[in-house]
Amino acid sequence: MKRSLFGLSILLTACLLMAIVVPAHAADVIKIGVIGPMNFMQGKGHWDGATLAAEEINAQGGIQVGQKKMKVELVKADSNEFISMTDATNAMERLMTQDKVDFVTGGFRSEAVLAMQDIAMDYKKLFLGAGAAHPEICERVGKDYKRYKYWFRVTPMNSRYLVQVCLINLATVSGVLKKELGIEKPNVAIVAEKAMWIDPMIKAIEANVPKMGMKQVGVWRPSDKATDVTAELAAVQRAEAHIIFTIFSASVGITFARQAGELKIPAAFVGINVEAQKDGFWDATQRKGNYAVSMTTFVRGVSYNDLTQPFIDKYISRFGELPTYTAVTYDAIKSTLGEAIEEAGTIDTEKLIPVIEKAERIVVSAPKSKFDKNHDLVFGPGYATGITFQWQDGQMKGWWPNGWEGVTYKGMAPYQIPPWMIEKYKK
Repeated sequence: MKRSLFGLSILLTACLLMAIVVPAHAADVIKIGVIGPMNFMQGKGHWDGATLAAEEINAQGGIQVGQKKMKVELVKADSNEFISMTDATNAMERLMTQDKVDFVTGGFRSEAVLAMQDIAMDYKKLFLGAGAAHPEICERVGKDYKRYKYWFRVTPMNSRYLVQVCLINLATVSGVLKKELGIEKPNVAIVAEKAMWIDPMIKAIEANVPKMGMKQVGVWRPSDKATDVTAELAAVQRAEAHIIFTIFSASVGITFARQAGELKIPAAFVGINVEAQKDGFWDATQRKGNYAVSMTTFVRGVSYNDLTQPFIDKYISRFGELPTYTAVTYDAIKSTLGEAIEEAGTIDTEKLIPVIEKAERIVVSAPKSKFDKNHDLVFGPGYATGITFQWQDGQMKGWWPNGWEGVTYKGMAPYQIPPWMIEKYKK
């Protein structure tokens, strides 16, 4: 009996020690879920940006939380959101229930992010969006603050701001065509993938093109994964478009740029092509992607502040390629979240929210970062503007903003008209 009691005592003591030691260890780690389409470049950007942030934080001993430092542990979650909405919601649910993360960052396709957002809100987890642009995701915060206050969009600018920049770019290119080729009233074709975040952009473009002294000649909506868009390009050419307004976030952007280059479509490009943001775009288009245009966050040699170029250099050294805008998970973790935790002295989400709401932070992805009342990224001079670039002879060259509203970044280059367009229209 004594032996049995002694054995039971030892067992109870061991269990007590485990109950003390395990939570103590867990309490020294901040678990951050990184969710995105990990088999695509957008998800890779999510993970790589987060990885770099975690490595830098942990190399300094962690994030200062009150009197102690806590290291960052990342949990990768493949949302597969290009392919399956169910996969996306399941991945977020696992982060909440199995991995029990403290915070989440990432998300790309707006349709999927809206669903994943609801799950994060159910668990009252801070979700720092780093990819989806639809305005509704942030408008939910204004409509039901108590439920959606845990959401902040760190990147990109929402669709309305994106279209605003695109329209500014459209006016610039129209001016170039008028000056260089004598085209007084350009015909504009819209070629945009089928995706929810694009719908409000198309409406805005359709409403503004006539007001800008141009003529819209059609809208084409290929699949975001289309491997052949020659039918759309042929239709655009028949419509005698002078400008093609592209809006792509997925692999169709490569298909379009390659085939447009092969066919030497005599039109200038404006708009968005997320695939064009990566170094591999040039080879992926079989070196036919010249003159493709997109908005982006990072371009070699172009800096928002003293933090930008060191980040770009370190990212390229670590991962072998230029960061895409989804790599702004780096800012989400290191600046938005990390600095807020240090200021608040806690990882209590309820106490972090007002700190994040009030802050203006110096980040790598903009001169400064700030959120509006709907927890959306503030756009404009001194804040997020992004950069519009063009592929020129195998290199990305930034060409906007270059004087807009007094905003100028070093390292910009002039916009170029495709030579086969010049050949066709030069008088």
